[in-house]
Amino acid sequence: MCIHLDFDYRKATQALNFFAEQAGGIINKMKAIKLVYFADRYHLRKYGRPISNDEYVAMKFGPVNSGVKDIAEFSDFASEEEKEYASIFIKKEGSHHFRSVLEINRKIFSESDIEALEFAWENFGEYDQFKLADLTHNYPEWKKHEEKLKPHSRHTRIRMDYEDFLSDPEDDSNPCFSLTKEEKQDRKEILRELSHIEQLWT
Repeated sequence: MCIHLDFDYRKATQALNFFAEQAGGIINKMKAIKLVYFADRYHLRKYGRPISNDEYVAMKFGPVNSGVKDIAEFSDFASEEEKEYASIFIKKEGSHHFRSVLEINRKIFSESDIEALEFAWENFGEYDQFKLADLTHNYPEWKKHEEKLKPHSRHTRIRMDYEDFLSDPEDDSNPCFSLTKEEKQDRKEILRELSHIEQLWT
């Protein structure tokens, strides 16, 4: 079963803004995107849902949250509504960075969302974007697609499955919250129920 959730561009924007604030007001786009990934992984594993509800794809530099990326880059793939909202809080700063221009709206986050964002910053915020990309290559949701993403392959992006985020890395990488076998099954059922509910509403 492929999990599909409705992307929350407001939370995505505020998550990017959160990391820009933590970085002193300006942050590299790829670094921020990777930090949102770690926050999503933590929240999904501990609470059964991601923060952003974004669609993830595996690419050369690791997992990419496509909606978050579009907002961070003010891409043409982002809707006018998304870009208009994002522009209130963040602003492009050159080709590779963006700046916080208004403090984050914490009201849109749950306490557990903030917990996950703080986890990502405290555990991974010290690294630059390239180190973060390397770290993401250790996680099973990306590694399962590694062979197909090699230079000789015709694939440049492959859709990822949220259920794979519940698998543990094989090395000593931070799992972003440890789970028992029973807890993994419980989170999987929560994800499937959320996906089913959202499909009924669309």
